[in-house]
Amino acid sequence: MNLLNSIASLNILLLVPSILCTSCDFPAIFSLGDSNSDTGGFSAAFGPLTSPFGETFFHEPAGRFSDGRLIIDFIAESLGLPYLSSYLDSIGSNFSHGANFSIQHTGGVLKSLMPTKKYFSRALYILDIGQNDLTALFYSNKSADQYIPDAMKAFSSSIKSLYMQEGGRYFWIHNTGPLGCLPYVLWQDPKELDSLGCAIVFNELAKKFNRMLNETVAQLRKDFPVAAFTYVDIYSAKYLLISQANKFGFKKPLMACCGHGGGLYNYDPKARCGTSIKKKGSQVLIGKSCMDSRKRVNWDGAHYTEAANKWVFDQIVTGDFSDPPNSLNMACYKHNTL
Repeated sequence: MNLLNSIASLNILLLVPSILCTSCDFPAIFSLGDSNSDTGGFSAAFGPLTSPFGETFFHEPAGRFSDGRLIIDFIAESLGLPYLSSYLDSIGSNFSHGANFSIQHTGGVLKSLMPTKKYFSRALYILDIGQNDLTALFYSNKSADQYIPDAMKAFSSSIKSLYMQEGGRYFWIHNTGPLGCLPYVLWQDPKELDSLGCAIVFNELAKKFNRMLNETVAQLRKDFPVAAFTYVDIYSAKYLLISQANKFGFKKPLMACCGHGGGLYNYDPKARCGTSIKKKGSQVLIGKSCMDSRKRVNWDGAHYTEAANKWVFDQIVTGDFSDPPNSLNMACYKHNTL
């Protein structure tokens, strides 16, 4: 074969991946996780959140632990899908493009509201776990060596169920963020802090959880070679934001924007975001928002502001923090599409 033919053959080979690797075009997304991705499950189960939750984008409480949109909302927007309704909030909701199962659910939803069966195998399943699990660990009698393996078994069981029973094939999995940088953790006055002021023991626990989650995902890839698993390093993205907050247009990354705690972290479990007290016969809001949540990282001591959620989303949507390093709209591929 002459040089010209060799170059032509090489060009054809280089073009094949770009031809084959078209956008995934997910018809629906299903979100399973904790309060970081809850779009109304808590409100449906325990009563609505109050002002100032939701004030930035929705202009009223919208079932989200933030002043506005969550990462899952930006994911839905990016894929051209409507915001997810919580599975628990079945009245007035439509689940034809997916659902949010971020709070453990009971009961059923009218089948007419759910996506058609064919959507389940083509949908993107987004899992965001760890923060609530690890918080619960500190109030349990178990050690991390006992608790985390149990959490991984439950996670694997959930994935297997989605794969075997619902036909799920595409999984976008977030690890947990730096817990030691959250005001509700720092408020407890942990002994050892890193150079940023984050609690070392909590961040090390999060890292341990993430290592085991990564190993679990690697095993799931072997168990289900037909499925596509994208492991997303949320921890690194959030830690980058906190460590260089000023560079990215934010300030006071370790202080809650909303609440009445005062001090370094503005967090007090007795005066959280949205808390009101009775004064002269009237309810007075004391758990108020800061002046400009668009410049703050943390919203209520445990969750992020819309601005921070958008920043994190912008980092992870490209695939720069993922394994394999595929962008969100290429998450149906098992290999690197670059």
